[in-house]
Amino acid sequence: MRTLVTIGVTVALGVSLGAAENWTRFRGPNGLGVSDATNVPVDFGPTKGVKWKTTLPPGHSSPVLTNSHIFLTAHSPEKDAYKLFVIALDRKTGRQLWQHEIPRLQPGRRENVNGPASPSPVTDGTNVYFFFQDFGLISYTADGKERWRLPLGPFNMFYGFGASPILEDGLIILPVDQDTDPYLLAVDAKTGKQKWKVSRPHVISGYSTPTIWRPKAGPAQILVPESFQLTAYSLVDGAKLWWVRGLACEMKSVASIDGDTLYVNGWGFGQNQAGTQVPTVDFATGLKTYDANQDGFVGRDEINGTGTMDRMLRPDYGFDAFDGNRDGKLDARDWDVFRAMLAAENGLMAIKLGGAGDMTATAVKWKYLRPVPQVPSTVLYQGVLYMVNDSGILLSFDPKSGAVLKQGRLKGAIDKYFASPIGADGRLWLASQDGTISIVTAKGDWEMVQVNTLDDEVFATPVPADGELFVRTRSALYNFVK
Repeated sequence: MRTLVTIGVTVALGVSLGAAENWTRFRGPNGLGVSDATNVPVDFGPTKGVKWKTTLPPGHSSPVLTNSHIFLTAHSPEKDAYKLFVIALDRKTGRQLWQHEIPRLQPGRRENVNGPASPSPVTDGTNVYFFFQDFGLISYTADGKERWRLPLGPFNMFYGFGASPILEDGLIILPVDQDTDPYLLAVDAKTGKQKWKVSRPHVISGYSTPTIWRPKAGPAQILVPESFQLTAYSLVDGAKLWWVRGLACEMKSVASIDGDTLYVNGWGFGQNQAGTQVPTVDFATGLKTYDANQDGFVGRDEINGTGTMDRMLRPDYGFDAFDGNRDGKLDARDWDVFRAMLAAENGLMAIKLGGAGDMTATAVKWKYLRPVPQVPSTVLYQGVLYMVNDSGILLSFDPKSGAVLKQGRLKGAIDKYFASPIGADGRLWLASQDGTISIVTAKGDWEMVQVNTLDDEVFATPVPADGELFVRTRSALYNFVK
């Protein structure tokens, strides 16, 4: 807490001054995935170590906590006629305190495993703020009284919305990283009125939740892992301050920060692995090759070749990802995006924070260009940086040099990972899609501690707090204790 005034306001709002006992946004304080909680359980299961279990409708959002409440979003099981819900539970007992249905004003695109309740809420301890891609933003008091609503959309992300709103200095910040008309939005948390909105024409579909950096001088900065680059915006007015190029074409992870250094991983296509990029041609050449009807576009039905670039353009592979406005035709801008996406590199980067303008030449401290996670973020905990790949491959890094300290498979965990690792109590918790939760020691030469199976899918990131571990599965929220 930066000032006595801030401390007073925080206490008034009911937010604990313990460093991470309240988990008020996605991945906890500033999205770093680290808690000061102790005595967190390591041995648990569907019938073991359960303080309480509450059955819930499905949803991928992670729970957020105050001293007394837990807030989540959810949806009914129907694939096409589903309903949207905001839910509050009693933190001590898991009893449902209230639930409200949210109207679907702008039904939006979702692909693969993404669902209609993916973004996590954010709370200030007294009020809570929810976002749905099919509705927009809405705020309630802890008692369930609606404060304001701000309908937004429709949205145009390839996989559907993934970023969660954050709350900083009285502003709700929401990055809208989409293929048409991308922007960054700030909304007054008290009134729900727009404070500022900045266009970001360099951005395409993305799914990363921002973090905040407060330099020694100047305004607080919103750090957004965007397509192809990390960009810093002023929290005051959204002004674009500085950026570093070289990120993957499609960002999903949340950055880790330590002092003046940021760490972020990104993955687009398998063909974005260093040294395996697919050669492409300019738009004029592409028209000569593919534009059979000579209408000045490359259509979905005009890709008939068998070369590597042809395969990337096929409708059953990448075409729709390059077709920004989903009209079935690639124009010159779409083609430029296609070329940029294929030229990008997957990897993990360490970036020095700060500066003005394009800082690429001087800000990149190191890169790791071998395979990185599709979705999970890194976690920097007790001086070591960690990331988990699909199939349960856990890597630990020296954050100063980027050197790999250890790489190994988590015992009994071979599934995909959507939840991000979290660090607490000298250990890491890692949850795979199939509900296997692995616990390892938090050190460079990490060691397995425990493997637990929940017999239900897990997409939400677990939450450690006050000697408890909250885990949301497809069908329930568990509160585990020792």
